[in-house]
Amino acid sequence: MPLAGKGMLLTSMNIDAADEADFNRWYDREHLEERVAIEGFLEARRYVAHAANPKYLCLYSTATLDVLDSPAYRARLANPTDWSRQSMARFKDMLRVVARITISNGAGRGAALGVVRLRPTPENAVAWRDALQERLAPEKHDGIISMHLLESEPELSGATPEIPAMRNEGARDWFVLIDGTRVGAVSAVIAESFTGPAAAPFPLPVSVGTYALMWDLAKSEIARG
Repeated sequence: MPLAGKGMLLTSMNIDAADEADFNRWYDREHLEERVAIEGFLEARRYVAHAANPKYLCLYSTATLDVLDSPAYRARLANPTDWSRQSMARFKDMLRVVARITISNGAGRGAALGVVRLRPTPENAVAWRDALQERLAPEKHDGIISMHLLESEPELSGATPEIPAMRNEGARDWFVLIDGTRVGAVSAVIAESFTGPAAAPFPLPVSVGTYALMWDLAKSEIARG
């Protein structure tokens, strides 16, 4: 299973151009390491849009889903640094999703990431999950490294008092992650499996997007540092 752990926090946001340099400096010099250092967090990955909205995306892997409701994580949320408080106040169109990793096939991660957002219902969730077990097969696609399904946890997703996310946006959605060596390979899978005639039983996704990896950080790298 290429994704570390069982839980994931997905965040994405836009930022005004005037604030972008400081935003990226904060993420790269403080925020990513601060989050990965929390007990139970394992790694984090930062992305910038190739063809997607919002522009910035971050994925945080955790040992279990419970880590994202743990005292250690809640204490960090309740006590942000001044730089964090200022940076988070500038977020626009923020999506904050706490999710279970329910499918993870392949090994490794690629320089390009596809994100397909689906909106299941209680009636079709089992059938969709079964279909995705078959569809998320990276070995069938050139240039695809791994493929994953994140299923949102509504009670934990959305805004917190410190993070101005859209409270209910995405709270029950699923997110398919497609790791590839190049954007073209990822885009081809999205077109073939999720937006074209072969997409059934899935309707058109809520959204699709492609991102380029900026950098990633593992807990072990903090320890070495």
